[in-house]
Amino acid sequence: MAIDKAMRDQVQAFIAKDDLTGEDAEVRRVAVNALGNHAGTVVVMDPMTGRVYSVVNQEWALHRGFKPCSTIKLVTGVAGLSENVIPPVDTANDGYRIDLTSALAHSDNPFFQQVGSKIGADKMVNYARQLGLGEKTGLNVPFEFAGAVPDFNANLGGRMFSHADGFQVTPLQLGTLVSAMANGGRLLTPQIPRGAKDANKMSPKVRRVLDISSDVWQRMVPGMVGAVNYGSGRKAYDPAQTVAGKTGTCIGDNGWVGLFTSYAPLANPRLAVVVIAEGSDARRHFPAAVAGEIYRQLNHRFGTAINLQVASTLDDEEKEVADAEAAAANTETGDGEESTATSNDTTTGTTVKTAPAVPLPSANTVKPATAEPKNTVKRVLMPLNNKPAETQKSGAQPKTNNEQRPRRTQP
Repeated sequence: MAIDKAMRDQVQAFIAKDDLTGEDAEVRRVAVNALGNHAGTVVVMDPMTGRVYSVVNQEWALHRGFKPCSTIKLVTGVAGLSENVIPPVDTANDGYRIDLTSALAHSDNPFFQQVGSKIGADKMVNYARQLGLGEKTGLNVPFEFAGAVPDFNANLGGRMFSHADGFQVTPLQLGTLVSAMANGGRLLTPQIPRGAKDANKMSPKVRRVLDISSDVWQRMVPGMVGAVNYGSGRKAYDPAQTVAGKTGTCIGDNGWVGLFTSYAPLANPRLAVVVIAEGSDARRHFPAAVAGEIYRQLNHRFGTAINLQVASTLDDEEKEVADAEAAAANTETGDGEESTATSNDTTTGTTVKTAPAVPLPSANTVKPATAEPKNTVKRVLMPLNNKPAETQKSGAQPKTNNEQRPRRTQP
């Protein structure tokens, strides 16, 4: 489409004007190649120190806001756990039982809308601000966009908690948010080193320590890992390490917007990768594929080998996009947001069939480095050593060969 081509050409012009001062040459090369000729932006940073390794398309990453779509479910999940409204197993409003892990992995809208109804809009905004949304990150660049959060007492309904109605974020804000999740609750100021010496001696600048318990962060992890291993973010899967992430796909102010925010390796986080794309490049979780390529290409430098099996299943975001595309083929109207699951804010409960997957744009499309995953998850069992024989009871005589073991006699 002409609109997509114009957007991609504009992005390439922006990338050509990026300020490369302090950027890591290898990380930038990998990130630029992974994005290819697509309409998007990439932020790669160290979640433990806040060092920014590379920002591809700095115009979009620093000076524009995007609707965060389903990545807002990270905020809803943290708020719900902190306010004790998310039990180990919950029931969504369409009657099936689902827990937080599955809800995050498959980006389930009804679950988070129900959680949000118990939290309330004002508390949701408070947690969003605590996590760095609605304020500048502190990176020393001119005209950094602060993003936006809904006004207090805003009546945006359940979609505020699942689709991020009323929010705007920058990729750098999502990078600091997911970094706080990776490092245990420290909201860092991102830093661009002035030179090699500065990069080697860079220490974290903590904006604030979040008043959120370690148990909350730990309970968010399985769903974020599940999103990459078998859920909506599985295009980011890296067989050599464990990636934790969250996808988002919806219609924003400029049409389709797709997001992926993540960190890896799980056991020793060294990279936080955020990708945002617009137009047709936002669909089918293309941002997750870009992030996955970055993780795989930089694994030799930043990775920690932990092998997990990946499965392939349809998720709510893919069904939502397919539904919107099918509707757009017949009419020019439609909501186009994530999840076909029934919610309190939708006007129809009709179930639709998922349309066949539409391939990504052919130009410089990221190709996964691994074979297509099977539709199964292998159970991981821990081997146990053979149990030692129990000690004979005092009244029992052990069986011995008296001929081979002669009895000692006293002199």
